[in-house]
Amino acid sequence: MRSVWLAQRELFPTKIVCVGRNYVEHVHELENVVPDEPVLFIKPNSAISHTIAPPPASGFHYEGEICFLFLDGKPVGVAPGLDLTNRTLQTQLKQKGLPWEKAKAFDGAAVLGTFRPFSGNFADLRMELERNGELVQQGSVRQMIFPPERLFQEIRRYFTLENGDIVMTGTPAGVGEYQPGDVFRGRIFLANRLVSEEVWKVEI
Repeated sequence: MRSVWLAQRELFPTKIVCVGRNYVEHVHELENVVPDEPVLFIKPNSAISHTIAPPPASGFHYEGEICFLFLDGKPVGVAPGLDLTNRTLQTQLKQKGLPWEKAKAFDGAAVLGTFRPFSGNFADLRMELERNGELVQQGSVRQMIFPPERLFQEIRRYFTLENGDIVMTGTPAGVGEYQPGDVFRGRIFLANRLVSEEVWKVEI
């Protein structure tokens, strides 16, 4: 199984629970309808990666997210992550009313940083994502349609969060295509304090 790190501890998630359409501007960006309840989908353990493979075709998008790691049923770590998406395929599947897994849960589709211990006020968390030195995404918990507490409550109605499992909380506006050689830098802040930072380069 693929693993993630919480500081110096290696953990093996059984799954990643992802949240779609959780920032209004991103919903409008993709011309979707603002949801009245959380949109949830799953990425398997095989989707976990710490590197970004080159996109096999055009239409593959990056989506920066605030990610939480769970132990004993509680969120104990936070890290930046990238939800990689085959947008062309996802659009086709949505038009047919079919599931998104082939566009969202493929191998390497969940690019994760090292998780850092977290304790504090969820509302003070925010993220930034740079692509090749340019700030392309930024968003905070205060901008989410459904904040973490509400997401965790909804997730627990359907899924058990095992030790090491991850929740990706959705992406703000600013998603776009990525190319071989691109360099991404993801940061998570608690108020003005940098909590977690990761750099990924798209393989050539």
